[in-house]
Amino acid sequence: MSSLVQQRLDTFRQQRRVQAGSLIITVFGDAILPRGGRIWLGSLIRLLEPLELNERLIRTSVFRLAKEEWLRTETIGRRADYVLTPSGRRRFEEASRHIYAAHAPLWDRRWRLILVVGELDPKTREHVRGALFWQGFGALGADCFVHPSAELPSVLDALIAEGLSSSLGALLPLFAADSRSAQSASDADLVSRAWNLNALADDYSRFVATYQPIVDELRRDHLAAITDQDAFLLRILLIHDYRRLLLRDPELPEVLLPADWPGQQARLLCKELYKRLELPSNRHLDDLLCLADGSVPVVDISLAGRFSQYDPLKV
Repeated sequence: MSSLVQQRLDTFRQQRRVQAGSLIITVFGDAILPRGGRIWLGSLIRLLEPLELNERLIRTSVFRLAKEEWLRTETIGRRADYVLTPSGRRRFEEASRHIYAAHAPLWDRRWRLILVVGELDPKTREHVRGALFWQGFGALGADCFVHPSAELPSVLDALIAEGLSSSLGALLPLFAADSRSAQSASDADLVSRAWNLNALADDYSRFVATYQPIVDELRRDHLAAITDQDAFLLRILLIHDYRRLLLRDPELPEVLLPADWPGQQARLLCKELYKRLELPSNRHLDDLLCLADGSVPVVDISLAGRFSQYDPLKV
């Protein structure tokens, strides 16, 4: 057993409070979406049991995700599958395009803006602000949110999925054309006002400090000391930690980032570790993941496209 892998898994198990719903979202997006987007509840419980998430917590969490319209149930005899809803699938697919991309999106030098032009009560306004924050938007005052590359229709779909459809009439999405003069503020000025990059950089650095020693160890023995189950568990924690960072990251163009920005190092690290864990973790999923009728879902082609054209054993 790899001591560093075991240490990471034990650290998670020893947390006093686990946001099980958020972890289950990661499992659905990473492991279940490319296998049809559905799973028997008993199979999900078995997959997460080694992380010491008890059955009652998992049942409660998936019930809440169904209530929030991420999932729906399909009963087959005395068993039930949990299935991604159409809106849940869209949210996962949008997130996957960012998480498993080989590189950050290219910038077309146009800013995306969401303006609050109508009346919102304080609670709804704060909900909108939080939902946009978790899509990487920065704030320019109370009524203007900015992002370098977000797909605005997808942003609005995500707000609807968050239960904010009634607020859309108060929001105006815009592309900002560049008509600045030599004396106007710069893109760098906008970035420094809209985002706290220091806090995000610290979090990226902690991610690198957590996972780089594991990568170094696996480079030395090429997975000889890790089981299929632990490869799966580590893969889930890796993507869970990386996803929560990337959700807050506007993925600014390199020209607007500090020279020593750790986000790029974190992306490369996540790529390599994911690819090293992919084969044994998929074997574990092949053994444990099944549907309520006992069948094993087929893997679709989207799995092969993750971190494409990257093989850590050839670099």
